Amino acid sequence: MGTEPIPSLQDFLTYRLHRLNKLTDRHSSEAYAASLGLGVGEARCLAAIGEFAPLSVNDLAARANLNKAQASRAAQMLVERELVLKSASDADARGVVLTPTRSGKLLWKRVMRLIAQRNADIFGCLSASEQRQLETFFDRLIAHARRPEANG
Repeated sequence: MGTEPIPSLQDFLTYRLHRLNKLTDRHSSEAYAASLGLGVGEARCLAAIGEFAPLSVNDLAARANLNKAQASRAAQMLVERELVLKSASDADARGVVLTPTRSGKLLWKRVMRLIAQRNADIFGCLSASEQRQLETFFDRLIAHARRPEANG
């Protein structure tokens, strides 16, 4: 160990994935704000609630890829804007359940169309075959990363 050259930071897959994530998040955030008046966290939460409702805050955090505090803040903002209804959970007396309101469902459809457009923009530089390959690679990487032994 000691004689191998040290790879450049920008050559690591994790670095490149993080960079791509930051670039796409910035552009998505601008699009959500300009088109829908939502922050990126609120848009992600509304997308998850619209797709998977009813959701607890913990489930929302997992589905929206946010931590619990971020999901809770975003959900509260959606409740205050009357896009999401927060009610007591039947399964957990201390918990809440989040479901979209009528206006939330309408905005959810707009969020989903914007997400579809953002995906088309991001992946538009790849052929259909390359897009399918990348999806397959991501599925494999995600499955591998979820294995307990892969995390440490």
